[in-house]
Amino acid sequence: QVQLVESGGGLVQAGGSLRLSCAASGRTFSDYTAAWFRQSPGKERDIVAAISPDGDMTNYADSVKGRFTISRDSAKNMVYLQMNSLKVEDTADYYCAAPRLPRHYTLNKANYAYWGQGTQVTVSS
Repeated sequence: QVQLVESGGGLVQAGGSLRLSCAASGRTFSDYTAAWFRQSPGKERDIVAAISPDGDMTNYADSVKGRFTISRDSAKNMVYLQMNSLKVEDTADYYCAAPRLPRHYTLNKANYAYWGQGTQVTVSS
């Protein structure tokens, strides 16, 4: 089992920045891909960014490219999402997640078995 706990959400004005953190415990988290998803009311939960176990591969949703950066500190079992130039449409609940299998780099939500409880991000105009 992998346990994930997000923090860092809040209210920010458009154009501002936030950094989300995800603390992992349980199995060797450094063996797992880590990802951030987000979900707005009435919408599907979609992937925002993913990072490979070694941190050498990252992927971003087109809507956040150039504004968001995913990173990880394996020594601390932490994953981060730095969000800059925030827009109103970035308002959502953000979730940290890990796939079912270690060393499996995937962007497919169906492969993700471990989820945090979510942290709310609200961007005001």
